[in-house]
Amino acid sequence: MRRLGILVSGRGSNFIAIADNITAGKLDAEIAIVISNRADALAISAAKQRGIPCHVIPSKGKDRVTHDAEVIAVLRNAKVDLVCLAGYMRLLSADFVRAFPGRILNIHPSLLPAFPGLDAQKQAFDAGVKMSGCTVHFVDDQLDHGQIILQKTVPLMPGDDVDALSARILEQEHIAYSEAIGMVLRGDVVDHTLEKK
Repeated sequence: MRRLGILVSGRGSNFIAIADNITAGKLDAEIAIVISNRADALAISAAKQRGIPCHVIPSKGKDRVTHDAEVIAVLRNAKVDLVCLAGYMRLLSADFVRAFPGRILNIHPSLLPAFPGLDAQKQAFDAGVKMSGCTVHFVDDQLDHGQIILQKTVPLMPGDDVDALSARILEQEHIAYSEAIGMVLRGDVVDHTLEKK
């Protein structure tokens, strides 16, 4: 069974969707560890309720390299095959990316490369686009960058506000992330940027 390490900072709805998809037999994997940089993350409570091992590694007051080294050590100890960022609100160091080459995934609430960074749904709404969505991608050491694995589109509807758009994108995120994880674990898609280095 392939082992996932999931990094969270908040409510963890994508982590919960992944866990539910594993339970339902839609994703052939197991969650080996959930790690948060925040002790108050709701995702940690959700992991405990499901009996999934979890670990809090506070980031406050630490430089990125030091904190990332602690996270890398826990992930390696858990023998994870794939690292999944699920609302993890920290930019990874180059050392972290090098520690798991082609094995770190992230999900972002826009059709990258459009609208990277925070408040992507508001960025899309303010830009007046007709279509938004979500992207699962391999992680490199740049923000919301890296080879795209899977995208799902979400149209902007008449009368939409940012909250309505965000809710519809989140529904697609919960589907897309497990699909993309399955694709990577099966070897259907690999990070081709590694071949250029």
